[in-house]
Amino acid sequence: MSKKEKSYSFMGNVAMILFAQIMVKVLGLVYRMVITNIDGFGNTGNGFYNAGFQVYTVLLAISSVGIPNAIAKMVSERVAIDDYRGAHRVFTSALKMFSVIGLVCAVVLYAGSDFIAIHIMNMSGAQYVMRALAPSLFFVCIASVIRGYFQGLSDMRATSFSQMLEQVFKSGLTIVFVILTVGIMPYTMQILTRITLLYSPNGITPPEIMAAWANMASSAATLISFGYLLVFYLRRRNAIQERIAMSKNTENVSTKKLMKMILMLSIPISLASIITAVNRVVDLATITRSIEIAFQNGIPSIAGAKAVTSPTSAQLNTAAVTLSGMLSKSDTLINMPLALNIAFATVLVPSISGALAKGDTAEASEKTSYSILISILIILPCAIGYMVLAEPIYKIIYPATPDGADLLAIMAVALVFSALTQTITGALQGIGKVYVSAVAILVGCIFKVILNIWLIRIPSINIYGAAISSVVCQLVAFLINFFVLIRYIPIRLTVKKYIVKPLVSGIFMGGSAGLVYWLMMNILGNGYMHNLVSVAISIIVAAIVYFALVFALHIMNREDIILLPSGARIYRLLVRLRIYKD
Repeated sequence: MSKKEKSYSFMGNVAMILFAQIMVKVLGLVYRMVITNIDGFGNTGNGFYNAGFQVYTVLLAISSVGIPNAIAKMVSERVAIDDYRGAHRVFTSALKMFSVIGLVCAVVLYAGSDFIAIHIMNMSGAQYVMRALAPSLFFVCIASVIRGYFQGLSDMRATSFSQMLEQVFKSGLTIVFVILTVGIMPYTMQILTRITLLYSPNGITPPEIMAAWANMASSAATLISFGYLLVFYLRRRNAIQERIAMSKNTENVSTKKLMKMILMLSIPISLASIITAVNRVVDLATITRSIEIAFQNGIPSIAGAKAVTSPTSAQLNTAAVTLSGMLSKSDTLINMPLALNIAFATVLVPSISGALAKGDTAEASEKTSYSILISILIILPCAIGYMVLAEPIYKIIYPATPDGADLLAIMAVALVFSALTQTITGALQGIGKVYVSAVAILVGCIFKVILNIWLIRIPSINIYGAAISSVVCQLVAFLINFFVLIRYIPIRLTVKKYIVKPLVSGIFMGGSAGLVYWLMMNILGNGYMHNLVSVAISIIVAAIVYFALVFALHIMNREDIILLPSGARIYRLLVRLRIYKD
């Protein structure tokens, strides 16, 4: 395969994952927007939803997060030397091992939900969400093995299509289930709630029921996604067997040793995700406890509620849940740009592993440098856009509970460092430095916990302390990852191209977005539709300004542009416009 073909293959896979991630996150935003605005859910429902989901992500990280990248790395290394038999043995060994791990984690989550919710998280009611999510752990584990195998074969269809299918069903079923709990069939859903053991003998409040059923939809969608992946593999089994029969090289390694190799690789890759997930649970626990300390002499008005003097423990718990739910709304929006960026991190692992297995350091360096540049160009405008338009965006997405927009503006700073860390982590995993990202995020999390305990307890800061500490956490993690990366991959990142020019483009973009929004609102007046139209027009204008500046300042050279999907056409257009010279 020529260098040009390799680049097209790389960007083709990036484009496929990118499209899938956009669809997944847009649908995710849609269903969270719908259920948050359903009467009775709001910030409190978001608080329970987020709390149970964070515990789920810990076990998810332990059981499956490192699987796709670990298997993709091992498979791509064997495929690079034409050992398809060894690549398939990696797949079958991983399938046996992680089926057991997934089952154990599912049982642990279900059986330990009461203890975790009440004694660790200090949030009674979150256990129902955990129980609803428990079955999905088993299916996610097996699905991750199949996705990793096909990623290693440079076939991203299994990953992208299964993710899209899962999200379509998750979005639809979540909305249906939550509506049914309060609307069309409340009594039927109460019976089902008792049968599925989501019901407490003492009765639970509507937000807890709704949050639990919202996550029951996630388990159902995961099962459907697994079914698709199983069919995807079975349809290609004959072709895979033909490749195996034609393999020129065969690795003679026992199944036990292969399992050990997979674990030794997947554990460190998962470690960063495990630490991040555990940190979120610790974060939530420190938030709930610190908020109670901050408000022990009185709860100020939250989301239009009356201020409370001499609050009871129940009122303090409610305030903590509400503020946690307010913070989780910004998480939903922050995750959207990260989903765009994750395409590069996903494709970088097998791509760099395969390149290094053949001794092609130059290819690994080029792909890493290019991925970092694209990450900056994607994330920077998103972050600045959130800072400028946080409040009007919240009024569109969360009209029933628009409070907390300033949290999004703060979290937008952390978004930049999170995205760059994401890309760099993919590169580090590709070169075998799998522990670096784990150490980096651990150090960042230590800073975050310390800042949480200090800042959130200050009544005038309260929940904003969690957002500030997130910025510091991601900055620390990024710096550690970056300085390790440049020691092992000879990438050349100039300040002018990678920082100054993108910042100039982003600042002018943000200024244009804010100015256009202000003008449109003064012309149209207040109102939901007026705000929606004003935001839409300001985003369109801002995008035009940003891309015009990116090309006018020549941040991307000819080779960078051509590597983009339809890059050749874009470059020819820029030549016609005399922005670039042919």
